[in-house]
Amino acid sequence: MMAGILVVVEHRKGELRPVGRELVGLATALKTASGEPVQVAVIAADPARYAEPLKLAGVDEIVTVQSADDAFDPEVYEASVRALIGARQPSLVLLPHSVDTLGYAAPLVVRDGHGFTTDVFAVERDGEGWVATRSGYGQKVNVEMEFPGHATVVLTVRPGSFKPVEAAGAPAISSLPAPHVTPRSQHLAFEEPAGGDDVDIPGADFILSIGRGVGEEDNVEQFKALSDSVGATLGCSRPIADSGWLPKSRQVGQSGKTAANCKLYVAMGISGSVQHMAGMKHVDTIVAVNTDPEASIFTIAKYGIVGDIFDIGKELQNHF
Repeated sequence: MMAGILVVVEHRKGELRPVGRELVGLATALKTASGEPVQVAVIAADPARYAEPLKLAGVDEIVTVQSADDAFDPEVYEASVRALIGARQPSLVLLPHSVDTLGYAAPLVVRDGHGFTTDVFAVERDGEGWVATRSGYGQKVNVEMEFPGHATVVLTVRPGSFKPVEAAGAPAISSLPAPHVTPRSQHLAFEEPAGGDDVDIPGADFILSIGRGVGEEDNVEQFKALSDSVGATLGCSRPIADSGWLPKSRQVGQSGKTAANCKLYVAMGISGSVQHMAGMKHVDTIVAVNTDPEASIFTIAKYGIVGDIFDIGKELQNHF
C-alpha cells in the first residue's frame, strides 16, 4: 500500500518560503483524490521553530530533520530527503521548483531510481499512479508525464501554481535523525542582486497588466503611473517582457509568474493567450479591456470593457 504524499518545504534567513503552503495546498487536494496521508518535512538547524506555521489543515504529520547548519546545502538536503523517502516510502514527493532543488533533486532520483519531472503546474491521480503536467517546446505545448514502474515519484512544482493553505490544523509532529554528511561547501552570506526588480507578482492582491495593446515602449510609462495611482502592481504579458519593455519578473503567465493571491486583475490590451490565462487561474475577479470584442480574455473575465485602453486609462486617472 502506498504510504503517502511527502512535501519538503524551504526556508530563507529564518523564514519559511511561501511556496511551502502552496505545496501543502496541492498535497491536500491530492489527498482527497487518493486517500493518502500528507507529511510535511522541514530540514533545519532548529526545525522546531518552523513547525508551528506548518500546522496547516490537511497535514497529517510534520517531520523535523535537524541539520548542522540552517543554510541550504545540496548534499545535506539530498541525504535528508533520501532518508525521509526511505523511512516513509511515499508514493509522491513534492519539492518547490527552485534554485535549491536544482542542486539536489536530479542526483537524488538518478541514484535511487525514482520517477521524476520538473517545473510541474498540474498533478492528478490516475488509478494507482500519478500524472504530472509541465510545459515543453519553449512553453508551446503542455506535456503529461507518467511514471510506470516507479513506486516513488519526485516532482518539482512551479511556485504560484496552487492556492496556499491558510487554515490551521493539528498534525502529529515527529522527528527523523539527520544523516551524517560532510559538506563540501560553506555558506557565507546572502547577497541581493544589484538593480533587481523586487516586484512580488505572486503575492500581489491587485494587478494591472498590459499587453500588446500598449503599442510601443514609450506608452508603458503612463500605465506605470496609472498602476501607482490606483494602488496596483504593474504586470505584463509575455510580448512586453520579451521586448524588454518591462522586466521578466513582471510577466504573468505560464512561462512567467502566477497571480496566486490576486483578488482583482485588470488586463489592458491583452488578447488572452492560453499561456497568459494560465497565470490568472486563481484570480477572483478579472476585468478585461480590449478593442476586440472577440478577444479570448473576455471568456474568463468577470467584467469586460470593449474600448481603447488609453481612453479607459485616462478615465481611471481622473478618478484617483
